[in-house]
Amino acid sequence: MKKVLCAIGVALAMILLVCAGIIGYLTVDEYSPRPVETLEVEGEGHKTVPKDSTIRVMSWNLGYGALGDNADFFMDGGKMVYSADKERVLANLNMDIEAIEKVSPDILMFQEMDTNSARSRFVNEPEYMAEHSDAEIFDGAFAFAYNFKVSFVPLPVPPIGKVNAGLGFFTDYEVTSAERLALPCPFTWPLSTMNLKRCLQEVRMPVEGTDKELVIINLHLEAYDDGEGKIAQTRELKEVINKEIEKGNYVVAGGDFNQIFSNADTSKFPMLDRKDAWIPGTIDVTEFGNEVTFLTDTDVPSCRSLDRPYDTAESKDPTDFQYYVIDGLIVSSNIEVEEIHTEDLGFVSSDHNPIVMDFKLK
Repeated sequence: MKKVLCAIGVALAMILLVCAGIIGYLTVDEYSPRPVETLEVEGEGHKTVPKDSTIRVMSWNLGYGALGDNADFFMDGGKMVYSADKERVLANLNMDIEAIEKVSPDILMFQEMDTNSARSRFVNEPEYMAEHSDAEIFDGAFAFAYNFKVSFVPLPVPPIGKVNAGLGFFTDYEVTSAERLALPCPFTWPLSTMNLKRCLQEVRMPVEGTDKELVIINLHLEAYDDGEGKIAQTRELKEVINKEIEKGNYVVAGGDFNQIFSNADTSKFPMLDRKDAWIPGTIDVTEFGNEVTFLTDTDVPSCRSLDRPYDTAESKDPTDFQYYVIDGLIVSSNIEVEEIHTEDLGFVSSDHNPIVMDFKLK
């Protein structure tokens, strides 16, 4: 008995030592971006933002190229950690490229875009898209802001492993500058060492014939917090938007809010009574004042639940399958929105559908 207890003690000590080593390494290696960082803008746009012509923006959470219709996800009540082999990742990206070429946007905002991650089989997704698409937008300006940069995420089993991911931005318009604006992080040590460091990706473009700028703010707010993180990050977003409005600039902010807009009637996609279901927060749009408008499409869901694979779901009816409208755009009052819609792509290549908006500058 004494030998058994001794063996158990040694095993526990070894486990604790390994855990301490992993946490120690992650602490030393933790991604700690500054509050404001200048982003490198690769390439250059070939035209200037027009004052009186229609501009098309497309915003899309890519599900890091691995959350297609075959996938579920352990954080949403599913089982998968790795949900795609390299062949499926490339197939998803090829479908994404086809959808982008069909829409033909002037501005592309991506969320959950991987550059070097185990979960997406180490495919450099912005590079792959640019090399495998004939769309002019991929020959323009490109900027990338990391919001998830961890050498090794040790959880769950099997572990997520290495993640390099963030917000991608493409445009064929001239770009003046791009910055990464850090958002409050709701996680404390040691969870902070292996978690996302959310941010805003702010891109500035000169407007033809004026001294004003079109300011695009790409975002992906907190998902798996207790709610306080989303609130703090949304408050920071409001301050950034208001600062640009005070300058007289044109502002478009959007992406994956992980929240429902209070002015959006989402009754078509009700919250179902399911155990462990992920529940989005709600943004009270009135708190942002009268100088901005929150826009989304409530006829088509922008996101689907990952508690089960979509391609084998017995029912895809909103009364049986959980959908969300958590992606959208905010525009300043000096912008005229002509049309906004969600592209219904059936969640084949991603757990999100893209949002497309046509607008003009007043």
